[in-house]
Amino acid sequence: MTTNTWTSALNRSALQHLTRDGVLLFITRFARLFSYGALSVVLVFYLTGLGLSEAQTGVLLTLTLLGDTLVSLLLTTQADRIGRRRMLIIGSFLMAGAGVVFALTNNFVFLVVAGTIGVISPSGHEVGPFLSIEQAALSQIIPARGRTAVFAWYTLTGAIATAAGSLFAGLLTQGLQRNALTPVGSERTIIFVYAALGVLLALLFSRLSIASEVRNAGGATAKGLLGIGSSRRVVLKLTGLFALDAFGGGFVIQSFVAYWFYLRFGVNPATLGGIFFGANIFAGISALVASRLAARFGLIKTMVYTHLPSNILLILLPLMPNLPLAIAVLMLRFSISQMDVPTRQSYTMAIVREEERSSAAGITGVARTTGAALAPVFVGLLFARPSLINVPFFIAGTLKIAYDLLLYRAFVHLQPPEEQMKRP
Repeated sequence: MTTNTWTSALNRSALQHLTRDGVLLFITRFARLFSYGALSVVLVFYLTGLGLSEAQTGVLLTLTLLGDTLVSLLLTTQADRIGRRRMLIIGSFLMAGAGVVFALTNNFVFLVVAGTIGVISPSGHEVGPFLSIEQAALSQIIPARGRTAVFAWYTLTGAIATAAGSLFAGLLTQGLQRNALTPVGSERTIIFVYAALGVLLALLFSRLSIASEVRNAGGATAKGLLGIGSSRRVVLKLTGLFALDAFGGGFVIQSFVAYWFYLRFGVNPATLGGIFFGANIFAGISALVASRLAARFGLIKTMVYTHLPSNILLILLPLMPNLPLAIAVLMLRFSISQMDVPTRQSYTMAIVREEERSSAAGITGVARTTGAALAPVFVGLLFARPSLINVPFFIAGTLKIAYDLLLYRAFVHLQPPEEQMKRP
């Protein structure tokens, strides 16, 4: 059996053996990323429509992401001790509460408080405690050799959901505005949908079984507040690198990229929804290819070799002279930019102990959220000057290329157990 045939079969069989908990976690992933994708298309438009300046919007999004970081750190590092289901339910209610406040007020202080305490995703990507705890639970209920394949499907599910949410937001706001609703009113509807899906997530998480909980909950307690022991050195090194990558990515979060298309080419929200629908579909499909590449070349090499060219395309995007070429470069970048996601998640879960997985994923996830949170305030300032709206793309691409090179140098020789077993 060839490598491609074997990995294709592994991709399919990995899903066939998902437990009821695994299916539930895929459903929650879809619901959550659908809401994130919808929100990301309209959030900057909505906030500026409420009267916030671009600079204020950047500050708000930065504080929102920093708040998500603190919430995530608190919930994920205690999840293995107190209970993964409980923490996921708490995170869901924080998401719903933040959505309600954003929909009901235009007071900047109230928005900052709600965004800091609650869970709001301006990027279209994961924030809060959900991803880290779900990764740990999935890693526990699937065999090691199928982990990357399951994470690839998990990534694809999220990408499809983000794409569907983006398209939904664009079409719904356009339809509502055609029926005499104001732009802000139509965008507020999306915010209410976001809050409602937070409540739905709480209900879904309450259906998880005891099998999703860690088998050695006492191990996390013995390791102190952060819940890591023997993996501390590796986790902290990954934390620094992931923060650098996310800081670069924070300059091109989907909300601001959508706004850039509007400023540069006059693209309306409905068209933006279609653009990001296609982009996220490409990103999701690429995750399945990533699992095949990882089976052949290893997780670290797959992460770096696919991420580098995507970052070069990121630098090229603002140099495109017209909308069709800009869309083409964006689609091409998305077709390879997310290949490092399932491989990065699988690698992190593989090199730490079972009872440290939620904490390790949480700490590295917090690093990514923190890195991403610092960038929007600078992006807001750059977008306030029309001559500088292309600069965030150049900064992002350069920082992310540096991350790729540093990651390869630090971890190319540290293989996960399943890759060591394949060596002759």
